[in-house]
Amino acid sequence: MFEDKYLVCKDCGNEFLFSASEQEFYAEKGFQNEPGRCPACRRNRKQQRNGYNSRPREDRPVFTTVCAACGQETTVPFEPSGDRPVYCRDCYQAKRNRY
Repeated sequence: MFEDKYLVCKDCGNEFLFSASEQEFYAEKGFQNEPGRCPACRRNRKQQRNGYNSRPREDRPVFTTVCAACGQETTVPFEPSGDRPVYCRDCYQAKRNRY
């Protein structure tokens, strides 16, 4: 029923595969339109919407501290009080994913 086809990304202009399984998934979800962006551009756009890759807000102070897990220097958007451990982004994500 579905066949692999190549589409052109409207952001980067690269050609990308819209596979038969992806087309089936889109149909199951009731999506009417084909994707307009390649997977990499979709991922980048989603990260930008969620606040990643964005510039730090100039009105927000940034504090430098040392990660409690790996010992690397890192910056955080709050002033560490010293009564709780502070983690760098990587260690925080790793700790979160364990639970």
